[in-house]
Amino acid sequence: MPELPEVETVRRSLEPKLVGRTILSLQIHYGGIIKKPEPSELAESIKGQRIERLDRRGKYLLFELSDEKTLVVHLRMTGRLTVEEAGSPLAKHTHLVFSLDNGRELRFNDVRKFGMVYLLPGDDYQAVEVLYTLGPEPLSGEFTAAELLQRLQRKKIKLKTFLLDQKEIAGLGNIYADEAMFRAGLHPERITNGISEAEASRLHQAIQKVLQEGIEYRGTTFRDYVDGNGAKGRFQERLKVYGRAGKECECGAILQKKTVAGRTTVYCPHCQK
Repeated sequence: MPELPEVETVRRSLEPKLVGRTILSLQIHYGGIIKKPEPSELAESIKGQRIERLDRRGKYLLFELSDEKTLVVHLRMTGRLTVEEAGSPLAKHTHLVFSLDNGRELRFNDVRKFGMVYLLPGDDYQAVEVLYTLGPEPLSGEFTAAELLQRLQRKKIKLKTFLLDQKEIAGLGNIYADEAMFRAGLHPERITNGISEAEASRLHQAIQKVLQEGIEYRGTTFRDYVDGNGAKGRFQERLKVYGRAGKECECGAILQKKTVAGRTTVYCPHCQK
């Protein structure tokens, strides 16, 4: 599933191509990914609307339209948003085609059909509970080491469970949680309320650094993820633990894997005791 760096990369690659453009029409080839309103109502509502701004909140993309409504898109497991020339062949699994006023199209492609699309009034996100209850943005000023420590200490759960909870930190997923814990030297099964101030500070720094690097290298691609130009990311070349179980850590120990919080988790038994 695309995480914060991937979604932010998609946002940055789409922004110059979409902001200021007007949506002429919407072709719906599979309406199941449209959660609110009904597909036909969505198509009619966005016709003639200009895309004023493209933002991100956690793993959600937010298209602010000229009628003060917001088109919300979550890519989920295999979703892709790309801008293509009108008339070019549609890739298999293309479910939505937004025709733009410059002869191009914004296309939503999703092999597994898990993606989600909503049209909401303004910034009233209560209709999407997960979006409404998101925790702080980890690269924002509100996410401080002190704020992280406070959140850690009021829970008594495994660290990996905590990091995957979108109500605690918005945008982290399996890849960047494993990488951040490794960089901070913290075991994924550490209990959160026992983490010290110094450890929380290390974790805070690790989360921000790994996310910034993920954005710098345009995300992590193993199979499905591409940016708005159809280009793959390169951060997979820099992963220290994720997806490397059985291989050597940079310390020489063999990386281990186990299931934590229902997710395959890779860690170093030496660096993350």
